[in-house]
Amino acid sequence: MTFPAHGEKQTAAPPEPRTVRVDLGERSYDVRIGPGVRRSLPETVAELGARRAAVVTARPDEWLPDLEVPTLVVQARDGETNKTLTWVADVCSEFAQFGLTRSDVVISCGGGTTTDSVGLAASLYHRGVPVVHLPTSLLAQVDASVGGKTAVNIPEGKNLVGAYWQPAAVLCDTDFLDTLPRRELINGYGEIARCHFIGAGDLFGLPIHDQIAASVALKASIVSADERDTGLRHILNYGHTLGHAIERATDFAMRHGEAVGVGTVFAGRLAGTLGRIDADRVAEHHEVVARYGLPTTLPAGVHLDRLLALLRLDKKAATGGLTFVLDGPRGVELVRDLPEAVVAGALREMP
Repeated sequence: MTFPAHGEKQTAAPPEPRTVRVDLGERSYDVRIGPGVRRSLPETVAELGARRAAVVTARPDEWLPDLEVPTLVVQARDGETNKTLTWVADVCSEFAQFGLTRSDVVISCGGGTTTDSVGLAASLYHRGVPVVHLPTSLLAQVDASVGGKTAVNIPEGKNLVGAYWQPAAVLCDTDFLDTLPRRELINGYGEIARCHFIGAGDLFGLPIHDQIAASVALKASIVSADERDTGLRHILNYGHTLGHAIERATDFAMRHGEAVGVGTVFAGRLAGTLGRIDADRVAEHHEVVARYGLPTTLPAGVHLDRLLALLRLDKKAATGGLTFVLDGPRGVELVRDLPEAVVAGALREMP
């Protein structure tokens, strides 16, 4: 599949699947990337020794192979508004009624919100059941399915209730991407665009499977070094601080990747305001996000006071000020205790 802005189909032979290893000792796992990799799911289930499987899916049944074990199929509720503890409880109840045990397996098949919610359900049910992710959106393939962060939203904030629960395997089947509408594809590019600034380099124009593999490899290396978000892993939140606030402020009308794109542009502007980067680097943030077809401006009708209130609720926020992941002379790092007035001033300068 080609980059969506080109609007042309790829005619060459399909690429060979790639494998990226997430190295976490006994909890290490592979991320397989390429067309048709979902067909290896029965083999993965067999390797886990599962006698039963629960599949939470947003896709038609014909997309999934026969798992060769008794299988419960649960209809997923994709979308941020459905990412709730209530839905996680409902899913766990279905697991229990089916007789799922901690020796069996849970499989998520859907976008990033399905991956987040089902991953949390798997971490909680019987205090932890193996989970395999089949991400069906570009956003989920490049980010949400890898790294073990699971969470749901509560009225006070996005992803405030969650757990670390690494999957047993991730199968990023790029055939799924052929079914996505253009906006959903561009939404996924929000995570790829921010990778430009945290170590992946320029991925623009590469074949889609190469972009996914590079993004996953970068995340795998970071997660392997800092699984629990105590240091290095903070850089994966580049563009996310404002991005999450925008999602909430728009009642999720602006999609996650779109909001991260705007958040990445703002991260450049804020770093420039603080004198951490020069004007050319600030401009580069806008140029990279824009060429992926992502929005670069704050959505209409979102008030500054609302954004600031949501920024105060960010998980990284410090007691003395706001916290952002920013570029700078030492590279990308977490910057704490930023005066709210400075952040507000940079927001006012956003178009």
